[in-house]
Amino acid sequence: MRGAALILASLALSLATAARAEPPTLPLGADLERFEYPYPVRWFATGAQGGKVRMAYLDVAPTGPANGRTAVLLHGKNFCAATWQSTIAALAGAGWRVIAPDQVGFCKSSKPADFQYSFHALANLTGRLLDEAGVERFALIGHSTGGMLAIRQALLAPERIEQMVLVNPLGLNDTLAEGVRYTPLDDLRAEEAKTDAASIRAYQRRVYYDGQWRPEYDRWVDMLAGQYAGPDGDRVREAQARTSDMIQTQPTVHELARLAVPVTLLIGQKDATAFRAGSAPQALRSRVRAVPAAADDAARAIPGARIVRFADLGHSPQVEDPARFEATLIEALAGPI
Repeated sequence: MRGAALILASLALSLATAARAEPPTLPLGADLERFEYPYPVRWFATGAQGGKVRMAYLDVAPTGPANGRTAVLLHGKNFCAATWQSTIAALAGAGWRVIAPDQVGFCKSSKPADFQYSFHALANLTGRLLDEAGVERFALIGHSTGGMLAIRQALLAPERIEQMVLVNPLGLNDTLAEGVRYTPLDDLRAEEAKTDAASIRAYQRRVYYDGQWRPEYDRWVDMLAGQYAGPDGDRVREAQARTSDMIQTQPTVHELARLAVPVTLLIGQKDATAFRAGSAPQALRSRVRAVPAAADDAARAIPGARIVRFADLGHSPQVEDPARFEATLIEALAGPI
């Protein structure tokens, strides 16, 4: 009996510890109304697809001697403009004006029902935002899904882009062609219904950070999970499902040779991201390349591209080692334009 009691006590302690490790998620609103950004939020309101949308964005002036240039930062699917906090501060300190938008469907920006998400549509809206902000030419930095958007932006309006930096971008390989099964929107919705802080953290630890975790990453998990947690979380789930469909069906790899702007790839080599590779048949999964392998081929396909590898970093080097990432980024942007 005493042994059984000890086992039960140990189990109760384990359950209590697990409960403390994953506290209830604070609802932050579908548009992150209750999540504070590190800089004042501005708004770009416009029409799109027969309705009204507005995009939140950060517009940060240089804090060091101004160099007269603007850097535009594009976030990934599991990120927001706020995630660029340290990068914004570093670029502003180096003399840059920095603009970081939240794309429609993400974070503080609108998530309209029945919106047809495409990288063309998001690039068009971003270009119009920059028009309103008075930005003609700029350096473009895109991370993860934001790298796919940056490539589309560069293909649509190369005359506006001085240079482009791609940080662990998706879309450099066609995962459907490599064996990933197409996932219908209804199935993507069903997956989103299961998303919470624990699933976000587990995915990021395994795929983004090579099995490691630091307390400072929790802020960004709480930000994402907080969108799902409230009564309007279904708007977020729908937008996330639709943008997943956009990513799986609109790879940029087939157009890389058409890029006509200077390109630098900054690639964390520990990144295990291979979009939706888990849905591929077991026999084909080894064919689905993760970002680092796809980036090696992309660097050869993009005219004049150069690649900088972070051997010990993963999918989000700007989060994992901000100081090293920022020094490398600023050096890359100091190159010829």
